[in-house]
Amino acid sequence: MPQEHLFQSQLTWTGASAGPTETYRSYSREYQVEVDGKVTLTGSAAPPYLGDPALHNPEDLLLAAVAACHLLSYLALAARNGIQVTHYTDQSTATMKIKDGKMRIVEAVLRPKVTVVKGTDIDKAERLHQLANQECFIANSVNFPVMHYPEVVEG
Repeated sequence: MPQEHLFQSQLTWTGASAGPTETYRSYSREYQVEVDGKVTLTGSAAPPYLGDPALHNPEDLLLAAVAACHLLSYLALAARNGIQVTHYTDQSTATMKIKDGKMRIVEAVLRPKVTVVKGTDIDKAERLHQLANQECFIANSVNFPVMHYPEVVEG
């Protein structure tokens, strides 16, 4: 596998059609992200920053990226370690506040609930979450801790 990967996207401020940035409160925060061959994503700012609450915001997308990367890392490790996963959900959160004088995400907390086939080594299945956290490309790229509190049950 190559040691370098390039990802490309195009971002367009579609809110411009509602008018220019005359004042902080007057302009639309709506934008679209396009990646060749994929569905266009429409987003906005978070509601505290006058965005549309019905649209995904960058903070939502960052949290989703962290949680999805953990899922994919965990599933790969489970498959390689003989753990048969049959269901996976995660109720994750990200906390944003002022730290070091700047507004930033200060932590993400993942709460994966994993169902495995009967007879699985539950302790091993739970330990794989720590390794998944260490192997997750996104968790390795952010400057805040990504904590995880997994629950593994037999189904």
